[in-house]
Amino acid sequence: MLFECKENLRQALANVNKAPMTDSRRNQLSLWTKGVLSRLLPKGQDAIALEMVSGDASFRRYFRVRAGNDSFVAVDAPPENEDGRTFEDISNLFRQAGVVVPKIYSADHERGFMLLSDLGDMLYHDVLREAQQFDQIEVADSLYQRAISSLLAFQTSIDKGTLDPYNKYELRKEMELFEEWFCGEFLSLPLNQDIRDLIDETFGFLEDAALGQPEVAVHRDYHSRNLMVLDPAIFGEEAGPGIIDFQDAVFGAYTYDLVSLLRDCYLNWSPEQVDKWATGYLEQAGERAIVHDVDQQQFFRDFDLMGLQRHLKVMGIFARLNIRDNKPCYLADIPQVIRYFLEVSQRYREISPFVDWFNKDLLPVARTKLNLDY
Repeated sequence: MLFECKENLRQALANVNKAPMTDSRRNQLSLWTKGVLSRLLPKGQDAIALEMVSGDASFRRYFRVRAGNDSFVAVDAPPENEDGRTFEDISNLFRQAGVVVPKIYSADHERGFMLLSDLGDMLYHDVLREAQQFDQIEVADSLYQRAISSLLAFQTSIDKGTLDPYNKYELRKEMELFEEWFCGEFLSLPLNQDIRDLIDETFGFLEDAALGQPEVAVHRDYHSRNLMVLDPAIFGEEAGPGIIDFQDAVFGAYTYDLVSLLRDCYLNWSPEQVDKWATGYLEQAGERAIVHDVDQQQFFRDFDLMGLQRHLKVMGIFARLNIRDNKPCYLADIPQVIRYFLEVSQRYREISPFVDWFNKDLLPVARTKLNLDY
């Protein structure tokens, strides 16, 4: 989740960039980067000091380094916490699929350092926010059409055996974050055995719904803060989006990335607009043989239920980021996630007992804790 908590980071990044280089890993990364660039760049073109771009929801840190008219991104990914080899392998898969991801110029996986091409710092999120503010739906539509085109490209190009399966174990592990971190650690909500059984039954239903869908490559965090608006002078008028934070990609349900994109935790569009974009995806997915004989009713059921699984997971992740990782800025995004869950879950009688419990027992506590206005 690169570039998360952007507003909260600005002052911290300013302080970091002004401060002396007392961070030993940053010092090591700086020396390594300058060594790599000395081999890549013409003689006499020196790199300037690293400038921190951001941290993210993991242990990775990103630094911009400039050399003449060129710009690169140096990555600090401690090997005890991050898997650089997987990042490189999946980067190659996405690039071979014809979508834009950062090019890896050099990597030292033992030390946890990488040097990447720079896709800029214009997030989809920021441009889409402005489009919403000024009612520029044509701008938003163009960006989403490009994002859907890239999504279809890697869904049709990456083969099943090249990625780990998004299996029952992974789906369950994600939803258990909701029970442990959102209900337990954050809300301190008591859960008796009957409620735990109800939660287990609901998780099982959502797992089965996901596992019954056609399978494709899944980015796993395909949303507005992981998509970049690319400079047309560098990448061309038709390029984009630039795709980042793809290292957790798996092979799973075809609607996962689409619902992540259109029911974004950081942006809110009208249901009518979401349905329009989603229907456009379905038409193209049928043309590309991603789906066979899936009508709109089945498609939107798949889309909805996959979204419920994701949003339960995200409630847990955001709570954990606040409590364990001391990143309280994620709490501001939980109300949007809960709103999605409430709007969609009421459509499915199979989980109505869980929804009743959510509304009766969980929501009042969440209202107080998060200052919800609904």
